[in-house]
Amino acid sequence: MQAYRFETRISKKGTIQLPFNQQLVDREVEIIIFPKQDLKPNKNASVDFINKWAGFLSNVDTEDYKFQYLSEKYK
Repeated sequence: MQAYRFETRISKKGTIQLPFNQQLVDREVEIIIFPKQDLKPNKNASVDFINKWAGFLSNVDTEDYKFQYLSEKYK
Protein backbone atom coordinates (compact mmCIF):
# COMPACT_ATOMS: atom_id res chain seq x y z
CA MET A 1 0.00 0.00 0.00
CA GLN A 2 1.46 3.34 -1.06
CA ALA A 3 1.13 6.24 1.38
CA TYR A 4 1.00 9.90 0.36
CA ARG A 5 1.64 12.90 2.53
CA PHE A 6 0.29 16.35 1.74
CA GLU A 7 0.48 19.47 3.85
CA THR A 8 -2.55 21.68 3.41
CA ARG A 9 -4.95 23.89 5.32
CA ILE A 10 -8.63 23.32 6.06
CA SER A 11 -10.61 26.29 4.80
CA LYS A 12 -13.17 28.16 6.90
CA LYS A 13 -15.84 26.32 4.89
CA GLY A 14 -14.30 22.98 5.92
CA THR A 15 -12.84 21.99 2.57
CA ILE A 16 -9.41 20.51 1.91
CA GLN A 17 -7.56 20.88 -1.39
CA LEU A 18 -5.03 18.24 -2.37
CA PRO A 19 -2.54 18.33 -5.23
CA PHE A 20 -3.66 16.40 -8.33
CA ASN A 21 -2.32 12.85 -8.34
CA GLN A 22 -3.26 10.60 -11.28
CA GLN A 23 -2.84 7.44 -9.18
CA LEU A 24 -5.60 8.54 -6.79
CA VAL A 25 -8.20 9.48 -9.41
CA ASP A 26 -11.52 7.61 -8.99
CA ARG A 27 -10.27 5.58 -6.01
CA GLU A 28 -11.48 5.37 -2.44
CA VAL A 29 -8.97 6.73 0.09
CA GLU A 30 -8.69 6.95 3.83
CA ILE A 31 -7.95 10.39 5.25
CA ILE A 32 -6.20 10.83 8.61
CA ILE A 33 -5.71 14.36 9.92
CA PHE A 34 -2.91 15.32 12.30
CA PRO A 35 -3.04 18.97 13.39
CA LYS A 36 0.41 20.56 13.17
CA GLN A 37 2.06 21.53 16.42
CA ASP A 38 2.91 25.17 16.97
CA LEU A 39 6.67 25.56 16.77
CA LYS A 40 6.66 28.68 18.90
CA PRO A 41 8.97 28.23 21.89
CA ASN A 42 7.26 28.14 25.23
CA LYS A 43 9.00 30.88 27.20
CA ASN A 44 7.52 29.65 30.47
CA ALA A 45 9.04 26.18 30.00
CA SER A 46 12.56 27.29 30.94
CA VAL A 47 11.26 29.28 33.91
CA ASP A 48 9.22 26.28 35.08
CA PHE A 49 12.29 24.04 34.76
CA ILE A 50 14.45 26.43 36.77
CA ASN A 51 11.80 26.81 39.46
CA LYS A 52 11.32 23.06 39.71
CA TRP A 53 14.98 22.03 39.85
CA ALA A 54 16.76 25.05 41.36
CA GLY A 55 18.62 24.03 44.49
CA PHE A 56 17.95 20.34 43.89
CA LEU A 57 21.46 19.34 44.97
CA SER A 58 22.44 22.52 46.76
CA ASN A 59 22.97 20.89 50.19
CA VAL A 60 24.82 17.84 48.88
CA ASP A 61 28.60 17.67 48.55
CA THR A 62 28.97 16.20 45.08
CA GLU A 63 32.78 16.12 45.02
CA ASP A 64 32.92 12.81 46.93
CA TYR A 65 30.37 11.29 44.57
CA LYS A 66 32.31 12.50 41.54
CA PHE A 67 35.54 11.01 42.93
CA GLN A 68 33.88 7.66 43.69
CA TYR A 69 32.28 7.51 40.25
CA LEU A 70 35.50 8.30 38.43
CA SER A 71 37.48 5.87 40.61
CA GLU A 72 35.09 3.04 39.73
CA LYS A 73 34.94 3.98 36.07
CA TYR A 74 38.70 4.06 35.52
CA LYS A 75 39.83 1.07 37.64
